[in-house]
Amino acid sequence: MSELKKKAIGILAIAGVEPYQEKPGEEYMSPEQMAHFNKILQAWRNQLRHEVDRTVHHMQDEAANFPDPVDRASQEEFSLELRNRDRERRLIKKIEKTLTKIEEDDFGFCESCGVEIGVRRLEARPTADLCIDCKTLAEMKEKQMQG
Repeated sequence: MSELKKKAIGILAIAGVEPYQEKPGEEYMSPEQMAHFNKILQAWRNQLRHEVDRTVHHMQDEAANFPDPVDRASQEEFSLELRNRDRERRLIKKIEKTLTKIEEDDFGFCESCGVEIGVRRLEARPTADLCIDCKTLAEMKEKQMQG
């Protein structure tokens, strides 16, 4: 299947790993599925680590060039880069937590109610720890608390 066709029907590879094709009658979170999600999470974590390393080297190079300290655009770019890296650092921690769940054979089930999260939801969000119903409920509660 062509990449354009996959994008058109919403099948995208995460971290370069093709979506899992379930087999008829396959048990949920079979060893093959666990290996698939482990592969996705490892590749995603490696991509993020590479980006963090690239940014650190870039920022070190920029600091060595002694840019104008009152250059607001440079400061804004630097600040934005730091926020992005902080977000990625938190995501790496979440990925590592999920990898631990795979190792402990506790992956793919809702932390709140215990039901299957579902292969398709995990393909879209491999670090999901709530089923769609519990996640929706949590978001509704969060909105109520805010306003």
